[in-house]
Amino acid sequence: MNESSWGAPPQAGYWGPSDHGPVQGAAPAGPAYDAHVGPRPSQTQQPMPIVPDVPAHGGNQDDNRGAARMGGPSFRDEMPPAQPHVVVPQKKPEPMPDAPQPTPQKKSAGRDLSAAIGVGIGLGAVIVASLFIVKAVFVGVIAVAVVVGLWELTSRLQERKSIKAPLVPLAVGGAAMVVAGYVRGAEGAWAAMALTALAVLVWRMTEPPENYLKDVTAGVFAAFYVPFLATFVALMLTAHDGPWRVLTFLLLTVVSDTGAYAVGWRFGTHKLAPRISPGKTREGLLGAVAFAMVAGALCMQFLIDDGTWWQGLLLGLAVAASATLGDLGESMIKRDLGIKDMGTLLPGHGGIMDRLDSLLPTAPVAWLLFVLFVGSG
Repeated sequence: MNESSWGAPPQAGYWGPSDHGPVQGAAPAGPAYDAHVGPRPSQTQQPMPIVPDVPAHGGNQDDNRGAARMGGPSFRDEMPPAQPHVVVPQKKPEPMPDAPQPTPQKKSAGRDLSAAIGVGIGLGAVIVASLFIVKAVFVGVIAVAVVVGLWELTSRLQERKSIKAPLVPLAVGGAAMVVAGYVRGAEGAWAAMALTALAVLVWRMTEPPENYLKDVTAGVFAAFYVPFLATFVALMLTAHDGPWRVLTFLLLTVVSDTGAYAVGWRFGTHKLAPRISPGKTREGLLGAVAFAMVAGALCMQFLIDDGTWWQGLLLGLAVAASATLGDLGESMIKRDLGIKDMGTLLPGHGGIMDRLDSLLPTAPVAWLLFVLFVGSG
């Protein structure tokens, strides 16, 4: 190919052969691609796309005769060969250093035990003194406990659920219920209960009718739950050995609670009712039964007239069951209300209702078994 094939001969500063002839060792331009002759593109000038010439001699375009090829595809529709998909293995996360384990804490009772023991001893002294000196004084103690318990219960209902159970008829009727049970027996207690429920219905009529049914239902429930169940303590007191029967009932309930606490705190691993009271365990229940049955056998044998030890075993078993159910029942109420204690009147114990929770449902059970075993006399 001569110089006329590309026009004017190349000059200095151009790509390709210089004025002095071809460069020794330069590859001759092939038929498909000749060395580019023209001005050197500037730094900012984009290269024009290269359109290949049709080969003059029909040669193979893939022959490598030293043609200078530009980087990238020669044709617009020519794509570079697909690169194989390489999966980069992910490094496994390095294990984190072990976090320092917390130091195991000793089990805690959750309350101020010194305050609880002191208050318990004080209450026990008042109860025993009033029980064996003058029976009527002990009836007054029951009535006061009932009124305070009703105040705590109705106050929590109004604070947490906006339920306005009328306190005045409940307090008056509750105290009357306890006195009527002591003076007139079971018939007097039932009559006072009915009149108290009627008084709650009438008293609530003095306020707007909104939530009437909810308020009076809570009021009747409170009348049954606190004063009516407490009346059975007064019924036990009417017997000739009434003080000893009441003392046995109180001792068995306290011993049951103590056994459940001691055994459950030391050995408890299986929850009894985790949705109601997470702290109670099956081992604690077994401890309550064992402690109460032993105490029941001793009390019935040595404190109750005409009582025998086997009757005490049955009495202790029944007391442990009813005390546990009573505790769970009040725990259910407190969970519904979203509170831990019914009150703060007794340091280390909570409120009066937190001490009556086991006693109230146990009172009718103990009274009935005393009547069956040794009579009502």
